Amino acid sequence: MKKVLALLLALTMVLSLCACTTSTGGDDTESSDGGSDTSLAGTYDVTLWVPEAAVSLTKQQVEDFNSSNEYGIVINATVEAVSEADAGTNMITDVEAGADLYFFAQDQFMRLVQAGALAKLGTSAAASVSEANSADVVAAATSGDEMYAYPLTADNGYFMYYDKSVIPEEDVDSLEALIADCEAAGKYFAMETNTSAWYLAAFFFATGCVSEWTTDSDGAFISVNDTFNSDAGLIAAKGIQKLVTSSANLSSSQAEFASGAAVVVTGIWNYDTISEQLGENMGVADLPSFEVDGVSYHLGSYSGCKLLGVKPQTDAVRQAVLHQLAQYLVSEQCQLERFNELSWGPSNTAAQADEAVQANPGLTALLEQNQYATPQGQIHGSWWDIAKVIADDVKAATNDEELKQALTNYAEKINTLFNLSDEVTNAYTVIGSINGDTWSVDLEMTADGDVWTTTEAYTMDAGVEFKVRKGLSWDEAYPADNYVVETAGTYYIQFNASTGEVSLIAG
Repeated sequence: MKKVLALLLALTMVLSLCACTTSTGGDDTESSDGGSDTSLAGTYDVTLWVPEAAVSLTKQQVEDFNSSNEYGIVINATVEAVSEADAGTNMITDVEAGADLYFFAQDQFMRLVQAGALAKLGTSAAASVSEANSADVVAAATSGDEMYAYPLTADNGYFMYYDKSVIPEEDVDSLEALIADCEAAGKYFAMETNTSAWYLAAFFFATGCVSEWTTDSDGAFISVNDTFNSDAGLIAAKGIQKLVTSSANLSSSQAEFASGAAVVVTGIWNYDTISEQLGENMGVADLPSFEVDGVSYHLGSYSGCKLLGVKPQTDAVRQAVLHQLAQYLVSEQCQLERFNELSWGPSNTAAQADEAVQANPGLTALLEQNQYATPQGQIHGSWWDIAKVIADDVKAATNDEELKQALTNYAEKINTLFNLSDEVTNAYTVIGSINGDTWSVDLEMTADGDVWTTTEAYTMDAGVEFKVRKGLSWDEAYPADNYVVETAGTYYIQFNASTGEVSLIAG
């Protein structure tokens, strides 16, 4: 499969180089992302993967493209519901069977580049897209000197929602005051400190810690500059301890106001749901600060985005058509339409300046929080499991020495990622809610050719979920959505590495 993909990508590049650059409608459009007025005319069957909420709008936007483009292009679109989180895994599993255009989360970018699942933009398209969009989102779509994806949103970060009937306005800037308000009212402070490193990192970024990963030219991780295990990290751990030891702590970032929360740390994707739950009592703000030894530290966050990918094609004309459609779908007009219908935050700077966007309380809070945010780069897939354990270790600690030990344990696990044997790196394991585990223990599998099977059978209730992953990392995991056990029983778990199929075998 990899050889086929490499040949396809090479052929696409040759075709792009052989075609000439033309000028259309006053815009310089290269063959890789445009073409002449007449060369692109025709009807094209195109498959798009977008989140379920965006299916209807995307269909309409494709129709608008059909009626407005100057090239005589007619797109016969099949728009399928595939989440941004799953699109990358699906494409990597089988690029040839994947969608022609697909929305995906920023953290999938490097994997998709390595898999040959992204057609790079031509010079003119890259320049135009770079000029029109936020610099950090452009950087997220770039590898080396080449752009491989189109900016779609700039809203993949988090901030704070709160219930104004419980939380006084004067308390929103203080973590300690917010915790006290929640405890007094018998309410929850909902933030995924115990279940997600993405949120937990907010405390470490607050004190100036970093976790910066470096890859080689092939995309393999070769080093990390991680300062969580430090004096600054100890301060962060003390801040975490304030929250996780509180009776108000709820490790969730969903719209939990209906379940008794007074504070929820989440993103713009929950804005409409929370607005319905709280009505006029909905408050939004950037994250609060916590205090250690008389010094205040404003919680940081990760900032990220969503991108639009174009699959490489062997037909240069078809490739150019797909790039034309992609440029339309990330235009100011389309980004504003997604904002108005889905509340997605635009990456297009002109759309960001729109009055309605500026007036949205959620995006305003996100913009405020972004002053303290760290752009999410490429992160080793195993880091997420290693880092999220910190909160549980911090909760169990009773003194500074035990807090330091929690950070030391974390650092030692990070360092082992660069010393994994080839056997471990290439092996598949199972992780999930089997045996009541909370996705923290990998179960061993053995191989017979391309077929991997767990070393023992496990008794599982209906509803148990799991995934098969490679190299103790989330960079390659199957199936795209969690495998859900339908019928209770005792099973071996089997995985076919050549097809990506996961199945249960009665034990």
